[in-house]
Amino acid sequence: MKILLYIKILLYVVVLLAGLNLNKINNLYAEENVDQKFQGFQLHGYDNNGNKSWEVKGDTADVVGTKVKLSNVDANTYNENKMNVKADTGIIDQSSGNMRLEDDVVITTEDGTQLKTDHIDWKRDDDLVSTDDKVVLRDKRMTVVGKGMEARPGLKTAQIKTDVKVKVNTTPDKKIKKFVTITCDGPLEIDQKKAVAVFNNNVVAIQDQQQLKADKIEVFFDPDMKSIKKMICSGNVEIIEKENKTFAEQAIYDAITKKITLSGRPKLILQTEGENAITHIRN
Repeated sequence: MKILLYIKILLYVVVLLAGLNLNKINNLYAEENVDQKFQGFQLHGYDNNGNKSWEVKGDTADVVGTKVKLSNVDANTYNENKMNVKADTGIIDQSSGNMRLEDDVVITTEDGTQLKTDHIDWKRDDDLVSTDDKVVLRDKRMTVVGKGMEARPGLKTAQIKTDVKVKVNTTPDKKIKKFVTITCDGPLEIDQKKAVAVFNNNVVAIQDQQQLKADKIEVFFDPDMKSIKKMICSGNVEIIEKENKTFAEQAIYDAITKKITLSGRPKLILQTEGENAITHIRN
């Protein structure tokens, strides 16, 4: 999952805004001791080799007390995670170091992957990034939609709170599109250290004519979180394929062996030929 990558990139830009930009503004503010308004500001940063590493642009910067309000924020980074952050407004609290980006917040990486939301709050001392608004994350193979996000980048954890919908193209071939759609009431919890994503409450996964339902689905990835190793489905598990149904309390899918292991009073209901005949098979 790329959510944590976007959060780390966002914080990088926030640090630039809340640190270097404010240093310049603070100098002027201290000299005149009155509120200030700056037009058309643009700042740049360079690495040890003299190469540009970041830039921040905006239309205005208004200093009111301990807060600085930026308009039309446009920030770029040029390190290994090249990206752009835009927002109509940025508000920085100089006393706490906290920052809020709001109105059409868009984070875009070099490969075109994009995160959109209406606002994002960063609480520096709590290592917390959050929003109560709708979040949309898109890349070449995946779309994640949900309402509300909370993340702690230092702990490498993130959570999409409610109304979660994830749509993934499961084939690496760009010409072939085979999507699986997973929805849940939420939250969707992501732990990058453990390389696991957990879908909670009323989870439904659909691909072609196959449907999987469960109270919770845990998805375990490889260390880089690029491929799935295992899925554990727990609580009221139901697997539907056309007219056939399977019930269990737990289902474990091994992505390497392509096998599913059912436990907890598994039951199969098979549609057989002739007059809608049904066969029940219990373990």
